[in-house]
Amino acid sequence: MASIKDIRKPIEKELKQFEVHFKNAMKSKTPLLDKITYYIVQRKGKQVRPMFVFLSARMCGEVNDTSYIAASLVELLHTATLVHDDVVDDADKRRGFFSINALWKNKIAVLVGDYLLSKGLLIALNNNKFHLLKILSTAVEAMSEGELLQIEKARRLDIKEEVYFQIIKQKTASLIAAACQSGAASVTDDKDVEERLRLFGETIGIAFQIKDDLFDYGTDDVGKPLGIDIKEQKMTLPLIHALSNATSSEKRMVINYIKKDSKNERKIKEIVDFVKAKGGLKYASEKMHEYRKRALEILSDFPESDGKTSMMQLVDYVIDRKK
Repeated sequence: MASIKDIRKPIEKELKQFEVHFKNAMKSKTPLLDKITYYIVQRKGKQVRPMFVFLSARMCGEVNDTSYIAASLVELLHTATLVHDDVVDDADKRRGFFSINALWKNKIAVLVGDYLLSKGLLIALNNNKFHLLKILSTAVEAMSEGELLQIEKARRLDIKEEVYFQIIKQKTASLIAAACQSGAASVTDDKDVEERLRLFGETIGIAFQIKDDLFDYGTDDVGKPLGIDIKEQKMTLPLIHALSNATSSEKRMVINYIKKDSKNERKIKEIVDFVKAKGGLKYASEKMHEYRKRALEILSDFPESDGKTSMMQLVDYVIDRKK
């Protein structure tokens, strides 16, 4: 598997330039905000979504100023949703660092998330990039609906597989789809090309979320099961498949554990063992590879380029990553 460093090579210069754009996009006249946004910039992750933007642009034309606006818009909205998610989940840490709400409390974290969201919208409006604004606003709408649908279904623990895919398509895949679509839209007016890259992003975004589902069960790569999704009463694909193949008494037992004992480590281990025994992990892994195959089929229609090669490597990275 290619490393992130290898995948970044064709767009290394663009990603370095993007960091400058991103920092400038977050600037404020309020010292507290500047302190917090500086903290956010210092603990940035792998920048996978900006990579999707620039690689999509590279596959369709030449990276330009609009591509940088698209990448900044994607990352500002993504960061805003992460800050809000940490408040909703009462999370103390994000990527090994203290979350904004852990350091500055919930009220400030919510306001920072709102600020980042508004900065993202303004960067598009101030540059008259209304099409980019529509692409990303549609993604944020889908993400919000997906999260709310997941919360609604978690209360009843009755998610069917088709509903699960609807949730992750909205909650996770929509932003990756928007990153790829906006990257294409920044360099071409060809709506067919734009739509193909949107569909590619959605497809690999679904695979990305299934991979996260598998991490929760401690695959061979990860080791000890985390059980975080079980503790949060999230119905993930391995569990949904396992329950669909369970007897009514097994189903009652597992759902009872999730509703009443989701913090009990021994009960969590029993659920993990149940999911493995019912083939939940194998099934989810097979589904993930199906989406990987679909994503690569979409890419196969594009002409050969270093951008396309890196995008294909990024697909494999999403599937094979260790965390």
